[in-house]
Amino acid sequence: MNIYVGNLSHSTTEDTLSKSFGVYGAVESVKIITDKYSGQPRGFAFVEMANKSESRKAIQELNETELDGRQIKVNEAKPRENRRDFNSGGGGSGGGGHRRNNNRW
Repeated sequence: MNIYVGNLSHSTTEDTLSKSFGVYGAVESVKIITDKYSGQPRGFAFVEMANKSESRKAIQELNETELDGRQIKVNEAKPRENRRDFNSGGGGSGGGGHRRNNNRW
């Protein structure tokens, strides 16, 4: 099961998350999401655990607990949306919608 972990401290490491979730079962992977330009952590991560009952226990026990000085949010990750669909709505000229009426009567 893929688990979302939010409100992370910028000092939290993947190793810290692995150990925290490992108390409840086998952790398959941990990925802290970083900004693609600056490389800085964005404050959330995904933890993958193989066993659903262990995953649910970890979510229940770790949600709203303190980790590295922050109260973290832990829940089941939502499926990732297809990014192509996100931009398929056409486009727009971005021309605004304001017209200035220069006629002074």
